[in-house]
Amino acid sequence: MSIYVLSAFFLYFSVILIIGFVFHKKQTTSSDYIMGNRSLNFWLVALSAHASDMSAWLFMAFPMSIFALGLSQVWIALGLLTGMFLNWHFVAPRLRSMTEKYHCFTLSSFFEKRLNDTSGLIRIISSLVIVIFLTHYLSAGLIAMGYLLESLFGIDYYIGLAIAISVVVSYTFVGGFTTVAWIDLFQGIFLLIMLILVPFTAFSKIEGWNTIITNAKQMETSLSLIPQAGGKELFSIFSLALGWGLGYFGMPHIITKFMGIKDVKELTKSKWIGMSWQLIALGAATFVGLVAIGFFPQGLEKGEMVFIEMVKSLFHPFFGGIILCSIIAANLSTMDSQILVCGSTISEDLYIPFCNGKPSDRKILFCTKFSVVFISLIALLMAFNQNKTILDTVLYSWSGLGSSFGPLVLMTLYSDKINRYGAMAGIVVGTLVVMVWPTLNPLLFEMQILPMIPGFILSYLSIVLVSRLTKDLDLKSQQRT
Repeated sequence: MSIYVLSAFFLYFSVILIIGFVFHKKQTTSSDYIMGNRSLNFWLVALSAHASDMSAWLFMAFPMSIFALGLSQVWIALGLLTGMFLNWHFVAPRLRSMTEKYHCFTLSSFFEKRLNDTSGLIRIISSLVIVIFLTHYLSAGLIAMGYLLESLFGIDYYIGLAIAISVVVSYTFVGGFTTVAWIDLFQGIFLLIMLILVPFTAFSKIEGWNTIITNAKQMETSLSLIPQAGGKELFSIFSLALGWGLGYFGMPHIITKFMGIKDVKELTKSKWIGMSWQLIALGAATFVGLVAIGFFPQGLEKGEMVFIEMVKSLFHPFFGGIILCSIIAANLSTMDSQILVCGSTISEDLYIPFCNGKPSDRKILFCTKFSVVFISLIALLMAFNQNKTILDTVLYSWSGLGSSFGPLVLMTLYSDKINRYGAMAGIVVGTLVVMVWPTLNPLLFEMQILPMIPGFILSYLSIVLVSRLTKDLDLKSQQRT
């Protein structure tokens, strides 16, 4: 392994830890640690929310799909852009205002107070689902990180995992929500610059668009936005875009960032800054895939390595190592938010309800930090034992969270006709559909339909129908309490 590349790797991790130290604020209350005491500015909220969304997928899987399958795969990006825009527009302002009204710092506590569930079942069920899916999601990110460090820097897979989890846990444990937001801001800007720099540099080394068009014909890769084969392909692309885009409404590690802004009126600024970032990032990733068609006329054995191979071909090992750290930045900015959400969910929604009387703020803060370490260790053990299906695990976790909580988030923000029984039904149905859909899909349909679509629809219908059927029961229960 080149000493230059290794130096770049350690330089980047050092910068991350320095930022964490500089912007560290001593945590005196649990609300400081979990939500930054709702004191973030619009820049921090915007880039932290979007950096928490994009992982190594942005550098590897998405450019690979353009490179291997053609420009029609850009509909995935359009689906994500649409989903995130609707999230900013319809979820962010109301969620920020209503969680402050009910004095909530987690989704589970918001569901409980919003629906006046005195039994505590919604809080417990929803928090368990969040922790389970996010831990799976986190383990997938760790596995990807281990492979990245091994392939990019020659670091042993297990040593790489240990280094990665140590760094992300260190600054998350010490600084909490505010420190994570500042680090995500830096990583969001850093990865965006690198994502723009690489394809434009590679484009200058080929003979323009003619090279891309010529090679695309030879490789039989379509550069059309609309596939020519027929309705099945159109439906497949629609399913792909919708299957990812719908997930945003139920992603705790993304939408909790909305809750941390100081002034709800500033969310409009956050929306346009964040959407501009996402548009440029997805556009640059698309450009990586297109330029790769002209840059690698013989193709690549592993298509997901397009960005990495470009960097290795174009830059000095030290600068190349710095650029490749942008992939690590994308992963870390997702992992830190997931760890913090899991920690806060365990302390706020599983620890406090089982205490005799409300524990002191100091105990809640200790429990949150302990949970941050505990969840990280669980995910690390899962990553040690799991060595395949990273993308499947990400899709499973994304679909599970989106189906279980997406409809419920929207309904609790916009409807007064749902109750706690409908909410619990929606969470359970959304979870179960995602779990069984891979088995049911081939039995019911010839075409593959991502689990998010049936999961989201059936979860929504369950909330509406069960709420109507149990309307009288809920009223009687409310009267008794």
